Amino acid sequence: MEIELCHEPAKHQHFKVMKKQFLYIGAFVAALLSLGSCAEEEHVDATADRAGISSLTAYFTSGTYVDKAVVTWQPQNSNDITDYVIPVPWYYPEESDNTTEKDMSQFKIVATLENNCKIDPPITVLDLTQKNAFTYTNPYGESKQITISGQRVKSSKCAIKSILVQPGYLQGVIDEDKKTISLLTAADLSDMTAEVVLDPHATISPDPAQPHDMNDGFQFTVTADNGTDKSVYKVIKHIPTKIPSGIRTGSELKLFENDMTMLGVATPNNTHPTLASIGSFVVLNLGDGSAPQYFRKVTGTKLGAINLGAAKADGAITSDCAGNMLICNYAASGSTLNIYKTNDVTKAPELFISYANNLGVDIGARLHVQGDLAHDAIVTATPNACQNAIRWIVKDGKAGPAENILFGSVPAWGGLDGISKVCAAGTDVKDGCVFSYYGDGNCPAYYAPAWSGAKQILSANSGGSGWGYNTGAADIRAFNKNRYYAIYEMGYWPNWGLPGHVYIYDAGDLSSISGNVNTSSALASIISTPDLYGSVGYAGDNRFADVLVTPSEDGYFLYVFYASNTHLSFGGYQFDCFDK
Repeated sequence: MEIELCHEPAKHQHFKVMKKQFLYIGAFVAALLSLGSCAEEEHVDATADRAGISSLTAYFTSGTYVDKAVVTWQPQNSNDITDYVIPVPWYYPEESDNTTEKDMSQFKIVATLENNCKIDPPITVLDLTQKNAFTYTNPYGESKQITISGQRVKSSKCAIKSILVQPGYLQGVIDEDKKTISLLTAADLSDMTAEVVLDPHATISPDPAQPHDMNDGFQFTVTADNGTDKSVYKVIKHIPTKIPSGIRTGSELKLFENDMTMLGVATPNNTHPTLASIGSFVVLNLGDGSAPQYFRKVTGTKLGAINLGAAKADGAITSDCAGNMLICNYAASGSTLNIYKTNDVTKAPELFISYANNLGVDIGARLHVQGDLAHDAIVTATPNACQNAIRWIVKDGKAGPAENILFGSVPAWGGLDGISKVCAAGTDVKDGCVFSYYGDGNCPAYYAPAWSGAKQILSANSGGSGWGYNTGAADIRAFNKNRYYAIYEMGYWPNWGLPGHVYIYDAGDLSSISGNVNTSSALASIISTPDLYGSVGYAGDNRFADVLVTPSEDGYFLYVFYASNTHLSFGGYQFDCFDK
């Protein structure tokens, strides 16, 4: 049976054939792998620092989270252990109130063993409330009796993730290492309340909702759900010192990673996720017509759906760096692209731009804005399967006429499966723009000074896997007197060993960036994103991802968010510029 993976213009037929060939190879590889799928032990190469059982992973066998891993535990000094007790989280997902108590009797357990080790009988579904007996044999033929059981454990996390002090809406700057909360003010703080976001199920005292004198050394104590671990934060009036420019090396912090199947994704092919940010929220639009969902920026906790009003959300969303978000429809040729603007997740957006699409191709899947939509900005919509970008220059909050920019020296990109995202590098046309895309596996990234004369600055993954990656998702922002360019390298087939990566480049001088996407000397950070495709599978067509880079309002943090319909993951990271 021949399976069609895409429908593209005639000049791209060679790409379709390539995809078919990869599918056939993948089916053959999958068939080989399935020969060993009945074994619950996974054998890996021996290492010098671990022995015996390297890890035990517990999977749900029923309910909403069937086939999802609740925990992967790596025991220490495995050779000395005879009773393996898997620490099972008390709640799943962590931020929910869903307990794991009823699942303890029916977890599927997968053991990762060193080379030439084995466990008898084969591990299957276990009742972790009991000690399950097995015989473990090491590579030398020596055997010992072991048991595997589980114990539910409450979280030891006890951090303040964000704090907003009132009156005055003062956003506290949290230094997790020093356990300080800096309030950037010289005003009197003798009668202040606060809204805080904590690690899931942690508690805080004294009650921040009650008035407190926060002028001199006031302290909050956060207690973890386990009742034992605590963190004490001192509130100070202080302006933290920044490093001279850019992000602080080593400040990368994972904020959250969400499984998109838990956010309403049942058919990945019908989604093309895009991202935006408003204030303390990050917004995820699935592109399937449903209302975009908004989350706590620092925890990924879902709070609700935005008020769409008259807008349609089957296209893209994006945001500037001043709390404004754009939402557009997906407009076929001959229809109208309508771009709406809002600065409040609860407020119905207003029509900002209308564009009659007579391009002969669809538009609306990719949207980008640079600057401040209330003042000066550049808005870009990237059409499918072409070499063009539609640009609007915003002055004093008003969008000028649409400009059709042709990158004539650049090969055309594809449709949803290979579309580019043209991003203005600054609010002045002289700042130019950047864009990248699949390009038949070449995955090129371009810089076009003054929006013309585009030059390739990056090439495909040096590991030879460019054929299986798409680098169309991109963003570029200024932060702490520097500029950063991010590319999300989305794996077309994550179950073939093609994980996602977010590459962040120092883009102070875009013309100096060169090399491969994964090894360029301009790289400032590499984020590896998880594969969470689970039982739903992953997108087999219309594979699509997005990445959003946005600084905090106080200028001390840089946030990077990503979403992918092949990995079915949506997550966020934080960087800072503290001088420590």
